[in-house]
Amino acid sequence: MIRAESILDLATVGSRQGHAEALAGSVELARVAEGAGYRRIWYAEHHNMPRIASSAPAVLIAAIAARTERILLGAGGVMLPNHAPLTVAEQFGTLANLYPGRIELGLGRAPGTDQATLRALRRDARAAETFPEDVRELRGYLGEESAVPGIHAIPGRGTHVPLYILGSSLFGAHLAAELGLPYAFASHFAPAALHQAIAAYRENFRPSAQLAEPRAFATMNVVAAADAAEAERQLHHVRRGLVRSMLSRGRRLTEEEVDLLLDSPAGRRVGEMFGIVAVGDPDRVREQIGAFGRESGADELILVHQATRLPDRLASVELTAAALGLSG
Repeated sequence: MIRAESILDLATVGSRQGHAEALAGSVELARVAEGAGYRRIWYAEHHNMPRIASSAPAVLIAAIAARTERILLGAGGVMLPNHAPLTVAEQFGTLANLYPGRIELGLGRAPGTDQATLRALRRDARAAETFPEDVRELRGYLGEESAVPGIHAIPGRGTHVPLYILGSSLFGAHLAAELGLPYAFASHFAPAALHQAIAAYRENFRPSAQLAEPRAFATMNVVAAADAAEAERQLHHVRRGLVRSMLSRGRRLTEEEVDLLLDSPAGRRVGEMFGIVAVGDPDRVREQIGAFGRESGADELILVHQATRLPDRLASVELTAAALGLSG
C-alpha cells in the first residue's frame, strides 16, 4: 500500500457556521489526525472564498502547533506571488524556531483567488512570472547564504525549513525537478496532467542538498463513512456546496436552483474539478486509495477529507486511518 499519511485541510466553513467555529474545527481535526497516526497536515492559502478559512496558513499553523505535539504542519501551500519572499522566510523561520522539526513549506505559483481579489491583495498579476527566482531567494533566506547580499531572514536564517513545490501543470514539475525539491500535484481538483507532470518531474530531477532522489506527492479527496450509502450522501452534499460557492455569484440559491446548476454544463464542469475521490465504507476507501496510489505514479498521497459537517470529516479521518493501518 502506498503511503497515505498526510492530510490537506482547507479549514472548511460549513453551512450556518462562523469562521471561529471553522478554525476551531481545524484544531480539532489536527488533534484527531495526530491521535489516529497521520504524519502531516498542510493548510492551503485561499482568499475571498466563503467556504475556505485558511487564508493565513502561517497563523493557523502556529495555533495548531501549540495544540498538538508531534504532527508535521505546513503550508500546502503559500501562494508565493502574493508575498515578498523575505516575509515568508521570516514567518516560517519564526515557526521553525518555535516548533523545531515540525514545520514544512509548500509553495504555489497561482494567486489562490480571482483577479479582483488579487488587486485587493496589492499584487501585480505579473508577479507569478518571477516565481522561480522568488523560490530561490526564499530558499537562500532559510539557508546559510542569502541570495540578496546583506539581507537576512531574522528569524529564519539557518532553519532550512523543508520546501515543496505545488502545482497542477508541467511548470511546477519542471521547477521542482530543476531545484531538487519534492513535488506535490493537486489532483484533488485538477487531475488532468497528473501522469505527465510526475513523469516530467522524475525524468528531469536533479539532486539537491534537501533531496537526493525525486519524491512526488498526489492529492486525493476522501469521503469515508461507516456505510457506503452514508458516504455517497455526504459526497452529494459536498458537490452541492461546491456548486453553490462557485456558481452562485453572491446570490443565495434555493435548493431547486442548485439542482438545476448541478445538471448544467457549468455544474458538470465544477463536478469534474472535484478530481479524484475515494468514497464509501472503510474497506472500499482503502481499496480506492490503494488503486489510485498504484496508478498515480506518486510516492505518497495527501488526503483531502471532504464533508460539509465537522463530525463527518472527523469520522472520515479516523475511519480511513484505521482502514490504512495507521497507528497513533
